[in-house]
Amino acid sequence: MKKEFTERELDRIIEMAWEDRTPFEAITYQFGISEQETIEIMRREMKPSSFKMWRKRVQGRSTKHQKLRNGDVTRFKCTMQRQITGNKISKR
Repeated sequence: MKKEFTERELDRIIEMAWEDRTPFEAITYQFGISEQETIEIMRREMKPSSFKMWRKRVQGRSTKHQKLRNGDVTRFKCTMQRQITGNKISKR
């Protein structure tokens, strides 16, 4: 069963997927989609070059997978990370 998301929900899924400290499990918990479904959304919603860059960056990244995380990492998002709105990094 394929889930339908609002534009706002898709933006949030993409934002969470881009965040280095947000594990795929957090996306699963919040939106009920698997890591594979998240990857499919990213592939569908991003330009091919952006998707390839993102996949290369997150593949094997320990902070994106709860089981691989160091026990010291207890938050999803870095306090210094910029907010992402409308899939574009906001300027401060």
